Amino acid sequence: MKKKDFLFKDRIIKGITDDGFFRVSVVKTTQVVKTASKRHELSLLGKVLLGRALTGTMLLASSLKGEERITLRLEGNGPAGLIHAEANSVGEIRGFMQNPQATLDVNKAGHIGDGIGLGVLTVSKTLYNEADAISGSVEIVKGTVSEDIAYYLMQSEQIQSAIHLDVALDDDGEIASAGGILIQALPGAPENKIDVIQNNLKLMPPVSDLFLKGEYIDDILKDIAAPYHIKELSRNPVHFFCRCTKDRFITALSMLGPNDLQELSDTGQELVCHYCNGKYMISKEEIRALLNEKRIQMN
Repeated sequence: MKKKDFLFKDRIIKGITDDGFFRVSVVKTTQVVKTASKRHELSLLGKVLLGRALTGTMLLASSLKGEERITLRLEGNGPAGLIHAEANSVGEIRGFMQNPQATLDVNKAGHIGDGIGLGVLTVSKTLYNEADAISGSVEIVKGTVSEDIAYYLMQSEQIQSAIHLDVALDDDGEIASAGGILIQALPGAPENKIDVIQNNLKLMPPVSDLFLKGEYIDDILKDIAAPYHIKELSRNPVHFFCRCTKDRFITALSMLGPNDLQELSDTGQELVCHYCNGKYMISKEEIRALLNEKRIQMN
């Protein structure tokens, strides 16, 4: 692979201003969103909404450690239905949309936020030192995902933040580029300084346009923090990745009672992973083996 091609691969870069007041993360998720679109056969609306959710969740996960993970759920009354995304700091992202072929009514004036509609945004974190996930919920204020995440961070975590998520489609409705930027004030940050950085974000072209013009993610990280210098903390590749396996589905089936297993044992069962749309055929012989084990355990 050429160096130039490598520099354009999906990745997340995290940095902090040299005064220690602001944390900045920039992520490119073009291939991630393309993979999600292909696996879930997304409509144009689905590509944008799920793409933004996947990108935003990856940015939120940038502050986690190791394989700690974060889950984002947008449950609205719009045609998209539930949108679910999760990611960890090592760059694994996955997610799905309840109604992947959802569209907006072209006969009604509206905006993309109508795809999600009114509802609740819930963010859950699974951390190493916590037995249970830590969750917070807020109302969906715009349905754009970007503004809803910013509202959550301010209301639930009291973190002043600016976030921009973008998925660009080409003339054929295919994903041209995707990515996002997250800026967060750290304790003691002067308000006038975050105003400068937030203004940079407002004046900057959409991040997807920058990618299409050949901007490196490194340059975007530096530009967004100007005139303040930024120190890079880490960088990781990101990719759409699901840990589902046939063995995991068989383990899940083993939790069923003997009557349920008996009903499945004549034909076998095809199971589908919500997250990645992966399909696994569990044969009748495999189900009968589970049934026999269950009967032995009961004797």
